[in-house]
Amino acid sequence: MDRIIRREPADWRHSVAFTGHRPQKLPFGFDETDPRCVDFKRRLCNSIEMMILEGYTHFISGGALGMDMYAAEAVLTLREQYPEITLEIAIPHDGQTAKWPQSLRDRAERIREEADVITWIAHEYTKRCLFDRNYYMVSHCSVLLACFDGQAGGTAQTIETAHRLGRLVTVVRPVRRKVA
Repeated sequence: MDRIIRREPADWRHSVAFTGHRPQKLPFGFDETDPRCVDFKRRLCNSIEMMILEGYTHFISGGALGMDMYAAEAVLTLREQYPEITLEIAIPHDGQTAKWPQSLRDRAERIREEADVITWIAHEYTKRCLFDRNYYMVSHCSVLLACFDGQAGGTAQTIETAHRLGRLVTVVRPVRRKVA
């Protein structure tokens, strides 16, 4: 594991990690202009700000599309108002963004350039590197903030790991439930 540390992060007791669905599993897909996505991003930013106000100062994103990217961008926006907070990107392997469209690779690169800490879990892709990245994030936080709607997959496994390690899990649903 390699790291770049631009600003020293808080210890794990003041850290929040993010997990959540990729755009393919979100009801609004890649359409960030969809009102449901706009609402989700607003609620996500509000949740992160509440955590800052509760004393959490270090935030860890897995650098993937969807929740990870939205959360990292929210932290960077909030850092303008709360300069004490830090952002860490936990990269599962060197080629994480290689197959992404150029616009999303550029966006990920901008986030990495502004991050306070970058942690590479592995340099080469392996079948375990995503699991290892998720385990790293959960083991280095006290709260896991998840975009989750109950679907099986990596997000569900990460939430299970957080529960097993005694971490608090907070869920921001991708779409609000309608009240009858």
